[in-house]
Amino acid sequence: MSGEKKVDAVIIGAGISGMYQLHKLRKIGLTVKVYEGGTGVGGTWYWNRYPGARFDSESVSYGYSFSEELLQEWNWKERFSPQPDNLEYLEYVADKFDLRKDIQFSTRVTSAHYGEEENEWSVATDDGQAIKCQFLITAVGVLSTPFVPEIKGLNSFQGASWHTANWPKEHVGFEGKKVGVIGTGATAVQLIQEVAKTAGQLTVFQRTANFCKPLGNSLISDDEQEDIKKNYPKIFQRCRETFGSFLADFEKRSAFDVTPEEREARYEELWNEPGFGFWLGTYEDILTDPKANETQAEFARKKIRSRVNDPKVAEMLCPTSHPIGTKRMPLETGYYEVYNQPNVELVDIKATPIEVVTESSLKTTQTEYEFDMLILATGFDTVTGSLDRIDIRGSNGVSLKEKWVDGPRTYLGMGSSGFPNLFTLVGPHNGATFCNIPRCIEQNVEWVSDCIEHMTKNDIRRIEPNKDAEDKWTEHVQDVASGSLLTKTDSWFMGANIPGKPRQMYLYAGGSPLYRKTCDDVAENNYEGYTLQK
Repeated sequence: MSGEKKVDAVIIGAGISGMYQLHKLRKIGLTVKVYEGGTGVGGTWYWNRYPGARFDSESVSYGYSFSEELLQEWNWKERFSPQPDNLEYLEYVADKFDLRKDIQFSTRVTSAHYGEEENEWSVATDDGQAIKCQFLITAVGVLSTPFVPEIKGLNSFQGASWHTANWPKEHVGFEGKKVGVIGTGATAVQLIQEVAKTAGQLTVFQRTANFCKPLGNSLISDDEQEDIKKNYPKIFQRCRETFGSFLADFEKRSAFDVTPEEREARYEELWNEPGFGFWLGTYEDILTDPKANETQAEFARKKIRSRVNDPKVAEMLCPTSHPIGTKRMPLETGYYEVYNQPNVELVDIKATPIEVVTESSLKTTQTEYEFDMLILATGFDTVTGSLDRIDIRGSNGVSLKEKWVDGPRTYLGMGSSGFPNLFTLVGPHNGATFCNIPRCIEQNVEWVSDCIEHMTKNDIRRIEPNKDAEDKWTEHVQDVASGSLLTKTDSWFMGANIPGKPRQMYLYAGGSPLYRKTCDDVAENNYEGYTLQK
């Protein structure tokens, strides 16, 4: 390794959280180094370049709120902004705050080991560099480690093939091509809508049908732009108050407090509204009472059946294996109508599993399909996947991955006992994972920054979660989820999409306001639950 440098803090990742954390730490006078695997900033919006990628929360609720000047300068063009614009926005932020000078691109952190005696982290990168720091901050993202299932012969395919999260920077055309897409989750729904427009033949391989709702996207007019800029304080205040920091919030009544006709009318209204209202703005017992849930699920199934011409295909697209709302609900624009096109076929791989991929085809137990292009929309090893890829070792030499072998153990989702001066932004059990992420990222980053500033001002060199506080928080995370229908579903929220991953709740489902209040209370009580040492 080349000679070791020293900084106050190392941040892993230059996405939305890493960029803001860099900006905040600089403000309090720290020296900071950021390592980023991509060639540019943007995280999720750098890597996910597949056609159709866009926000599923309203653009006006997504951007950074910390700079009034930035809010007034930037114009969102669409209600739900597309990936190229999102990346342009994050590049604009990087330029405006001169962030790039402290970011090293095309570099991955391979290990970070804590040294007890010197109270420092030794960080190593894949290009042989070494650096020491007092604070280690992971900003690696929730959905950033692509998952590719084990499919026999997959590597032998000779046509073009990618996971959606590794989409090429250059244009990919589908005109006249035979394209296969494996997966029908949120990413696949966005992608399939675009591929179907020009592909010669599109074959979609579905394991589990998802409840999808219309996006309701539109351009933002000049008058609306003016209104938005005047109302940013109200918009962000609304996000602070709602369960998931979205603009929508649950109603304080049961699905059975109203007549069936009123309920149906309310569902219709939410269905036609842009955004997540149908998911997170409905009756408060939808995610706790199976009977209430079924009223909404059947409403959505009727909508699917009304949009798909072939009754057999319609039933394949109607979810029956999980309650509605227990997975992040994909938002779509004409997704179901795609299956009415003669160039599109849907294959149920639960009924006819994939057997093998050859140089030019994919074989199920029933049929062989020839392809020019095979696209994997097979999701991510979420929440813990990116942390598992780094050899992080704490004060006892035990790796974080070993400690979490039976599932993560954290305090506030921002740290773990035995790992001093380590902060995990948007980590497991964190309020920022079941959330309109940028809103909760800001809360995380600001809390960590305040904590580090408190330590700096008071000559405190080391902070570490106590084991009993960690045990209580980890138990609380599971308890909160256990009262909901979320735990009844095999979703990435539960780690159930990855073979062998412990099945438990990886997110904090108590809602953003409660999470924020808990974190604030901890800080106000002199970082209760942590041990601070001078």
